[in-house]
Amino acid sequence: MAGNGTVDVVSKWLVVIGGLNWGLVGLGGFLGSDLNVIKLILGGVAGGVLANLVYLLVGLSAAYALMGMFKK
Repeated sequence: MAGNGTVDVVSKWLVVIGGLNWGLVGLGGFLGSDLNVIKLILGGVAGGVLANLVYLLVGLSAAYALMGMFKK
């Protein structure tokens, strides 16, 4: 993920969004509420399929970032 191509930029944003969402999920756990922003925004759309697609894309972006860390 060292480049500035479209895949790199989108991947970086998805990793940031996913990280912030997980931080809010953790904070919500301490506060006794559900702060999963992706689920709140997209959870009702098509039975949560769209939210699951976002989670999948975030995971793939993280894998892409991980691969980029080990490139020479």
